Amino acid sequence: MTAQASVLYDAPGPKARQRSILISIIGIVAIALLLGWVILRLAQPQIAVNGNETPGMFDPSRWDIWTYTGVWATIGNGVIATLQAAVIAIVGALIVGMLFAFGRLADTAWIRVPVTVILEFFRGMPVLLMMLFILLVASTSSFWAVVLALTIYNGAIIGEALRAGIVSLNKGQREAGLSIGLSVTRTRLLIEFPQAFTQMLPIIIAQSVVLLKDTSLGYIVAYAELASQVKNIGAFFGNRYMFSGWVVAVVIYLAINLTVSWIGRRTARVVAAKKA
Repeated sequence: MTAQASVLYDAPGPKARQRSILISIIGIVAIALLLGWVILRLAQPQIAVNGNETPGMFDPSRWDIWTYTGVWATIGNGVIATLQAAVIAIVGALIVGMLFAFGRLADTAWIRVPVTVILEFFRGMPVLLMMLFILLVASTSSFWAVVLALTIYNGAIIGEALRAGIVSLNKGQREAGLSIGLSVTRTRLLIEFPQAFTQMLPIIIAQSVVLLKDTSLGYIVAYAELASQVKNIGAFFGNRYMFSGWVVAVVIYLAINLTVSWIGRRTARVVAAKKA
């Protein structure tokens, strides 16, 4: 414990440290026992309602389809479809978010009030309902229903983050732009927005990860993304392969999201280093 850290809170004494270590050990043991119980439960044979017995989830007969190249090709198509929808929606959400942020900060009430109402409406609307609404009303393809719904919803979230970033800036930034002859719009676009974007980059990256995960809702509107392809594999080969299919899907989702998070952290670190 350093002297600087002890300024913020009282340094724990010997009894507090022993209690903390004991609670940590109990927590680790409890988590290990819970994990062991889950693995043991999954490994046991499954008894259906009609009394039929099927092998446990780790039985080789539940995983043998993953030796087929055609199954991996189907999963690959799902990953590509997921990334296509996510990348286009992220770019669109950034553009929509910037428009929402500028609209909410407009000096004219005729722009600011309607934009605020629209933004709050989209922010409070479930993404899944938005996909269904776009698909049924606009008669788009399932791909554009997914992309547009994710773009609008996440654009509203990112717009609020950007607005908060601009509001938090020192007023001197705005005054400096106006003093050198820039218009209000150019000051906001050239001086305030870049700083707010950099400041809010961690939030924007976190929201991008959420957007990527929300592409899995696309299977509701029959978009052939990763979750939908896993469901199709289960329907074709049988429900006994659903567990292994979802395990593979979770591993792929984790790999993609962790990669995006790592790139985001690296980017934020580089930007912070350049600012320093």
